[in-house]
Amino acid sequence: MIIIGFESSCDETGVALVCTERGLLAHSLHSQIAMHQEYGGVVPELASRDHIRRVLPLTREVMLAAGITADDIGAVAYTAGPGLAGALLVGASVAQSFAWARGLPAIPIHHLEGHLLSPLLATPRPDFPFVALLVSGGHTQLMRVDGVGDYQLLGETLDDAAGEAFDKTAKLMGLGYPGGPALSRLAEQGDAAVYDLPRPMLHSRDLDFSFSGLKTAVLTRVRNLEKAGGQLTAQQRADLAAATEAAIVDVLAAKSIKAMKQTGLKRLVVAGGVGANSHLRAKLVQAMNKLGAQVYFPPLDLCTDNGAMIAFAAAMRVNAGLVDLSDMRHAFTVKPRWDLQDICLAASAV
Repeated sequence: MIIIGFESSCDETGVALVCTERGLLAHSLHSQIAMHQEYGGVVPELASRDHIRRVLPLTREVMLAAGITADDIGAVAYTAGPGLAGALLVGASVAQSFAWARGLPAIPIHHLEGHLLSPLLATPRPDFPFVALLVSGGHTQLMRVDGVGDYQLLGETLDDAAGEAFDKTAKLMGLGYPGGPALSRLAEQGDAAVYDLPRPMLHSRDLDFSFSGLKTAVLTRVRNLEKAGGQLTAQQRADLAAATEAAIVDVLAAKSIKAMKQTGLKRLVVAGGVGANSHLRAKLVQAMNKLGAQVYFPPLDLCTDNGAMIAFAAAMRVNAGLVDLSDMRHAFTVKPRWDLQDICLAASAV
């Protein structure tokens, strides 16, 4: 079965085609970064309007790339949440309209489940069970994954997520939007040892995270440096960026190691936009080698939000028997706030 997937939860419009037997056939993505840079962050109304402009051209593009027509598609998947309400409604409306017009089932997908399963699109792909470090946007979680829809929360952020810590500290240093990638690029020119920044909850007994204290520490450091010498020098900014990145990566790696030891599992999967960070990847590879474990990452072009992960998550659910393909009801809603644990309960009830 070929499934078309739509992703429009925030500032990327993604469309993809996945076959339940052959995997990813084609995907296309449009990023709104250039549009939102002028405002220093995502403007929800502009994001929604841009999704409307992009979704149908992207749909035609992936069909052409895969060499298929609408007649070849057997199901439609879309991101139902979490995300920006208006943005979610664009993808959901297009998906449900497509499904209704073609007499196909429509499959609502949890955005974070898409990220969680996206490393299975890579080669080699991990087998279940595994520990997953999910670092996407406003989410930082450690999960035990025993199968599709079988997820156990091990730990999560109590305040700011890792991605938010990257973005907010980047803004404090006057870096552009999106802040996280800009901070990581600047960090390559700096020395992390110059500034001693806190590693919040590094030694806590649990697997939870907290990054708001790090943001406050960076703010304090910036203000003190500015009082002493005016505007930050280029080297001060680079050193502070390196120190910030190192603090975040150290905490993510330490908690991941602790999760592996507690569960006794030998496979770690890293998913979400922060999973593209080269420092984090290198640190986790080194740490898992010492543990005799393996670490898996999604392809770099699938770390950010994309349609491939949505179509693929739907295909995995279909193959696992978790989708009622006879359900042709096309009434729908979106869920801007949606706990990942909710779909575990739904899966167990099927």
